[in-house]
Amino acid sequence: MAAIELGSFAIPAVLVLIFFLAYTSQILFLYLEPRPLNTEELLIFNGLLICLLISYARACATDPGGIPKDWDTKPSDIASLEAHSGKLRGRWCRRCEAFKPPRAHHCKTCGRCIPKMDHHCPWTANCVSFTTFPHFMRFLVYAVAAMSYLMTFIWQRGAILWENRHLPSYYGPSPLKLAHLFVLVVVNTFTLFALSILLIRVVWSLAINTTTIEGWEIERHETLLRRARYLGGYLTAPDGSKVRIVRQEFPYDIGIFKNIAQGMNTWNIIAWFWPFSATPKAKDGVSFEENGFEDAAKSWPPPDPDRVLRSMPAPSIGEIRDHDEEPEEMRIQAFRQRQEEDMRRRRPFRQRIEKQIDTEQSEDDGLSDAGSASGEEGWKNSEGERLRDFGVDEDVEFYDEDDLPLSVLMKRRRAA
Repeated sequence: MAAIELGSFAIPAVLVLIFFLAYTSQILFLYLEPRPLNTEELLIFNGLLICLLISYARACATDPGGIPKDWDTKPSDIASLEAHSGKLRGRWCRRCEAFKPPRAHHCKTCGRCIPKMDHHCPWTANCVSFTTFPHFMRFLVYAVAAMSYLMTFIWQRGAILWENRHLPSYYGPSPLKLAHLFVLVVVNTFTLFALSILLIRVVWSLAINTTTIEGWEIERHETLLRRARYLGGYLTAPDGSKVRIVRQEFPYDIGIFKNIAQGMNTWNIIAWFWPFSATPKAKDGVSFEENGFEDAAKSWPPPDPDRVLRSMPAPSIGEIRDHDEEPEEMRIQAFRQRQEEDMRRRRPFRQRIEKQIDTEQSEDDGLSDAGSASGEEGWKNSEGERLRDFGVDEDVEFYDEDDLPLSVLMKRRRAA
């Protein structure tokens, strides 16, 4: 409810900001030297504004997509998943009760799995995803271009006012117009700076084909590698097992031009900037080309001590005979207990850590350091961000396999 209220407020606020900067400035320039905007300046500036508004409208209104109903793991993939149980990690959504494709995440605001989710943007009240990213990218480009162009007009007139500051006041603009110009300078400068930083980050992510969430995962992986370097290459999981941490390359960086073409949904450079370019189809966001630097059986994100499978030792022959001699009711009860204790993948980190490892031991084993005392779900990157800050449903992201179908769990156990 809070997210909906924020979204309903944010979009009008953005539109008010755009119209204030774009159109009240053009009215003010009628009364300030050197002159009103000429025909060429008006055409260019308002052309940028039209492209900006179209791109923003499409970024807000375009469906961020979902997992196609006819999509499912192919039989060949299932065989691979059974042979490599790690590939299943992060592929099951207990909210949607379905497998999810690579790079998809469950958005807590949209209430569904979003293909190639980057983050949920409060200022568009929509997810930046496989389908909406091109519109979001064009919105940022045209916003920065329009505000940069506006800044040149503002500084031209500001420079003339400064040169004429010693003239009598009645030769200059009224105090109200001066205040209007001052507000334009402050608001446009602050907004331009913020959006320029965001645009640089988005362009960088586009060039290396990562999303904001995947950038978080890469930094998490680098942190685990640094910890493991001082602990013999292993980290201890909450159940006491040792997990080997090996560097894993990001699989979706396939070259700068290919990355940009994939993100913008076309090889046509002109179409990258055309505000009416076609929206990518959600069904195309379920699989992505990989660079082949890693074994195809490896999944992304890389293994994490907080996500390891619980060890499930096979029962001895004596234990099997003992179970066979038990009454039917006891065997059913024992089976349900094993299903609950052994087949369940894991408990929330806090429950596991409280039962199995005390705080001092967890620090000795490298399970907690600055910003990660509550496990992976509580870990923050260098900017202090958690996955929930990007709109991800953390309960699903970190515990998405707690409710895997029993048949899948049995197959994984047999494969192990």
